[in-house]
Amino acid sequence: MKSLPLKLALWVSAAMCSSGIAHAEAGDTFVRVRAIIVAPNESSGDILPAFPTEEVAVNNSIMPEIDITHMVTNNVGLELIAATTKHNASGTTGTTGGIGKLASTWVLPPTLTVQYHFTPEANVRPYVGAGVNYTIFYSEKASTGLETAVGQTDVNLKNSFGWAAQAGVDIDLNEKLFLNFDVKYIDMDTTARLATTAIGTQRVKINLNPFIVGVGLGFRF
Repeated sequence: MKSLPLKLALWVSAAMCSSGIAHAEAGDTFVRVRAIIVAPNESSGDILPAFPTEEVAVNNSIMPEIDITHMVTNNVGLELIAATTKHNASGTTGTTGGIGKLASTWVLPPTLTVQYHFTPEANVRPYVGAGVNYTIFYSEKASTGLETAVGQTDVNLKNSFGWAAQAGVDIDLNEKLFLNFDVKYIDMDTTARLATTAIGTQRVKINLNPFIVGVGLGFRF
């Protein structure tokens, strides 16, 4: 019996050799549905004023993502990306490191990129893109551990505007369906404000700058 990976490879190979291929043509609209991992490449400032030598770390998150690409020409497309992920900010050393998780937030980073598709008539179509991003932080919440240590805490993260870059490839399965692999880098910065009962308001600047790696299926309309 053939292994599952071998069966999958044979199926993809057969689909790519079929007579109908999706192509990329002016006026086409593609919808891609991906599973993504958002991996912050973060650096943190100090937690000020109370903890001047302590920083925070932000965890990875895995979620679904959807995007829409409209081809302006055979080679140039506009892509709008929409996904939301949840992340935790945790102390790394000292007092806040002992607390661990300090706060959580949901992140909504709508991103618009201009893509260049190198081989629009092939059934394997690599592309690169660049654009802009506006990140919205919402449903911020202090952790139980933080509120146990310093009392009731209000958490707010400043929204972010930055640039984005991407590279990916579409691989046709049939006339309407294709595989997609995609990597993005987003310039994303924020300042977290924690208004506590016991020690007043603390602030920490965080450069998130995540890599977003996705794999999924695309549909041509």
